[in-house]
Amino acid sequence: MLEIDNQVVEKVLLRFIRDSVHKNGFKNAILGVSGGLDSAVVLTLTQRALGSEFTFALLMPYKLSAASSLTHGRLMCERLGLDDEVIDISPCIDAYFDRYPSGERVLIGNKCARERMAVLYDFSVRKKALVVGTSNKSELLVGYSTIFGDSAAAFLPLGDLYKSQVFDLARYLGIPQEIIDKKPSADLWPEQTDEGEIGISYQELDEILYRLVDRRERPDELEKNGYKRETIDRIIGLVVNSQYKRTMPPVAKMQNRAPGIDFRYPRDWNK
Repeated sequence: MLEIDNQVVEKVLLRFIRDSVHKNGFKNAILGVSGGLDSAVVLTLTQRALGSEFTFALLMPYKLSAASSLTHGRLMCERLGLDDEVIDISPCIDAYFDRYPSGERVLIGNKCARERMAVLYDFSVRKKALVVGTSNKSELLVGYSTIFGDSAAAFLPLGDLYKSQVFDLARYLGIPQEIIDKKPSADLWPEQTDEGEIGISYQELDEILYRLVDRRERPDELEKNGYKRETIDRIIGLVVNSQYKRTMPPVAKMQNRAPGIDFRYPRDWNK
């Protein structure tokens, strides 16, 4: 059901990355490398699409980040012949929460995500490089992303691939097994996992999303196929309630040609 032709996917994504960078007037790309699966796959694809000379990687740990995150991030950079730049975001995050304390771990996680993207865009100017995002389709559909944080990149190579498919692509690309074997985690706090936060395994989540979104099946059809109605309804709720994260800010139409509504030239206009 979720099978992909990895050879075709790689070919399409390499072209997509090159076009996204070059048609926007850039030669270089930059991304945050977390030591996780998604960033390892995107880093590999970007390096293959543009070359090591034009691919920049930032590793941005927080004091609560797992030690393996930095280790695996550096492993990927070394394998691809990339110089790694490590920027510890702990002083920035701690300074903010020292002034505005909070016991909510999610707030700290969101602040870390936005701080990392702020650093990436600062280095985007320094390196004259376009920011590549690492979010996958599963995360985007259920809103498991931080608005203006990890979702703020210029383009998303994995945005139409479910997490299960990213695992498959990772094996095809030769991503180190220790990275593939790790439990997916945003590394927000010790022992935090994506599946624990979402409350469902990626395999089941992807199957339900694929049936609802790609095959346009109705909830009662999924229920007949053995999925729990409570789970189906909760996932639909996540998709519906996170729609604002997947769109540009709405524009109130006041004149003849409002940006985003009437004036919608393609990004490569005049190129």
